[in-house]
Amino acid sequence: MNERGLDRDGTIAREGALDRVPAAFVPVVDAARARITETFDDTRLHSAYLYGSIPRGTATPGVSDLDLQLALHDEPSEADRADAKAIEAVLDGAFPQIDGVGILLTSTRVLLSDVERHDGGFFIACLCTPLLGPDLAKELPRYRPTALLARETNGDLARVLPRWRAKAAEATTDADRRTLSRLVGRRIVRTGFTLIMPRWGGWTSDLDQSAEFFGRYYPERVEQMRVAASVGRAPSPDPTVLGMLINDLGPWLAAEYTAVHGEKAARP
Repeated sequence: MNERGLDRDGTIAREGALDRVPAAFVPVVDAARARITETFDDTRLHSAYLYGSIPRGTATPGVSDLDLQLALHDEPSEADRADAKAIEAVLDGAFPQIDGVGILLTSTRVLLSDVERHDGGFFIACLCTPLLGPDLAKELPRYRPTALLARETNGDLARVLPRWRAKAAEATTDADRRTLSRLVGRRIVRTGFTLIMPRWGGWTSDLDQSAEFFGRYYPERVEQMRVAASVGRAPSPDPTVLGMLINDLGPWLAAEYTAVHGEKAARP
């Protein structure tokens, strides 16, 4: 991998690995593997993956969360979702070094589908680290930092903003606002980065780096993007910060993204 996150052939390198997991988080990953194995047998689970700062080796104890993707043989059921929620709760309660656990559930059909080739497929192939089962990346292509990848990964911000505004209006506690600010901050920064990704010509998932690369092309918005990166790492309960992200930076970014890359293809 070079300094732009690319392999020698110019394709985006897979960014994580189990041997990069910081020592403080190894017991967390081991417990996650055990819980998933106990809960989801081979008839339900195809494979499981880590993603985020822990497999990248950049996680901070007490600050970082644990992110997992489960690929299921069938479409996720209510029982699957309930079991995933139970695993989240157990792991989050058992390990003070993590601040929250998130488990995504997706069928292999969706992850390998044509419509998800440059979104869910890219996510598995480049941003996820295999934890259990066969690696779906072997059934997916190599990816380059193209406008098509930019459009299909983050070209739907305009559709997300109304949901965020509704959640912000419903948030009544600092905990609610912190949870939402982390979600919004991360998504805003990733969208800002993929906006400029084809011009920069590489890939990173690092929030601070993403904000700085974005600022090279949009210096007038870089301070706001730095705030988004900050709350993406250390969430804030400040409603003013959420308001800036959702009602100012977000709408501008959505409009600019559509103008540059177009809108993400509609999903069924």
